[in-house]
Amino acid sequence: MEIKNGVKKILVLLLVLLNFGCDQISKSIVRKNVEYYETTPIIQDNFILTKVENKGAFLGFGSSLHPVIKTVFLLGLPTVALLAMLAYLLFKTNLNQYFIIGFSFIVGGGIGNIFDRILYGSVTDFLHIDLGLFKTGIFNMADVSVMAGSLYILFSVIRKKYQQVKIQ
Repeated sequence: MEIKNGVKKILVLLLVLLNFGCDQISKSIVRKNVEYYETTPIIQDNFILTKVENKGAFLGFGSSLHPVIKTVFLLGLPTVALLAMLAYLLFKTNLNQYFIIGFSFIVGGGIGNIFDRILYGSVTDFLHIDLGLFKTGIFNMADVSVMAGSLYILFSVIRKKYQQVKIQ
């Protein structure tokens, strides 16, 4: 289904702002109410609230890089990529709804983490899942937005391929 251009732009901006807003509000609450490395079980020991500052990328990778290299790889390139994605979403016609929604989530989450890097020099992470064999690093709502958007796009591609195979 194709979405009209004006409606698409409003949808993109709303989804980006919604994801960015949820991320920033949740981080603000955690910054004010949770001590560093404090652990609060939400669902037993399986879902834990804590607080760490991540100066690197995913799972802290890159935190020990030279400051110039870190700025390029953790701030410069992601900013350019997110701005390019946002421009593509806003100005490209004939985008399907799955692509629009998924990439809007990715852009909103990405902007949330970049905003933190600019303002604080690090990203506040505060959620941890431990299901025994499945454990996550400590993450935040921006990461949830990026993952949700990515999975949404992935499942839409799989669904489309499945429908094409089914038709043949």
